[in-house]
Amino acid sequence: MKAKGIIIVGFLIAVAVVLFLTTRDKQTAQPDVVPAALSASAAAPPPPAPATEISMLYSSEKQEWIEAALADFKKEHPEISLRLKAMGSIDAAQAIVEGSEKPTIFSPADSLVQNLLMSDWQTKYKTELFAASGDDAPQPIVITPLVFVIWEDRANALLKASRGEISWQAIHKAVKSNEGWPAVGGQPAWGFVKLGHTDPTRSNSGLQALLLMTLDHYKKTSGLAVGDLLNPKYQAFIGEIEKGVPRFETSTGTFMTDMVRFGPSKYDIAVVYENLAIAQLENAQGRWGNLKVYYPATTLWSDHPIAVLQADWVTPAQKQAAGVWIRYLKSRPVQEKALAYGFRPADTSVPLKTASATNPFTRLTQHGVKIEIPPVAQVPDGQVVKNLMMMWTRVVGK
Repeated sequence: MKAKGIIIVGFLIAVAVVLFLTTRDKQTAQPDVVPAALSASAAAPPPPAPATEISMLYSSEKQEWIEAALADFKKEHPEISLRLKAMGSIDAAQAIVEGSEKPTIFSPADSLVQNLLMSDWQTKYKTELFAASGDDAPQPIVITPLVFVIWEDRANALLKASRGEISWQAIHKAVKSNEGWPAVGGQPAWGFVKLGHTDPTRSNSGLQALLLMTLDHYKKTSGLAVGDLLNPKYQAFIGEIEKGVPRFETSTGTFMTDMVRFGPSKYDIAVVYENLAIAQLENAQGRWGNLKVYYPATTLWSDHPIAVLQADWVTPAQKQAAGVWIRYLKSRPVQEKALAYGFRPADTSVPLKTASATNPFTRLTQHGVKIEIPPVAQVPDGQVVKNLMMMWTRVVGK
């Protein structure tokens, strides 16, 4: 009995020891669980930083291309939030000077408006709005020349009367005459010559048209001075041409659409951007005859410059984000896509002739679209541009 008791006591002691050791191991292991959980929590990625917000004010002519580019840009750069606003170039430039628009980036239709804005900004604020050189200076993203769009039978009459080229001198002769189209070999049934271009004080294409009239009058491609605009004979030349314009529209796109919609009953000749002509050429065929593109002897580029503003509302972070967007627009894939919208890429390594069925520069040659274009005039400085607009308002009285 005594031996049996010893065995039982020994057994109980063994059980107690086992229980003690088991409990101790669990308690020892327990602290490891908490650090592991804390470690997992610490390894979790931090919440994403807020996207850098930037804005771009740009000319409406390139809206479709810009919006298509932004759709892909958002996927690649969620860290940047970009707000777009399309607006007429001249109105947009005036809004920046007045302070009603404060974009991070500005991209007008051409350097004419950019020069006007720089001049007005310098006069008002005594500072430079854009960098003068380097990567931050204004640079083109797409280009398109100014062209005539004319119903083919009317164009043939003008070409015959002006030795094979459409010039402002020939248009002046046709518009000025009280005989109408017969004065330049056209049919009496066509009536008076109806010219179309937009308001030069509100629309960039109208301002370019006015500059080309001026350069043609003086037989210049550069070197236009303020003094040239004060010549009464020159002013009479401009006034006589502008009598042929039934209405000065503010939108080049609307104006081009109206030409296709109403035909030669509204406009015989229109002055528009090549890319807008390309967008409408195929829609016009068969409605009122053949509508074709004709390149003036001297033209102007709409070079669509783009730049970050050197304004106090643009932060360093916004400037950096804006640079990412500008480089994206200049990238080869995005430049290649500009072709489908009728623009010539600013990237000279992108060919205009391609095998793509969507490339209008090979598809629309029968309608007058050309790869090679005539010489391009030099854009004058902001003071000349400002006085050119003032002259037009005084002479035409609009």
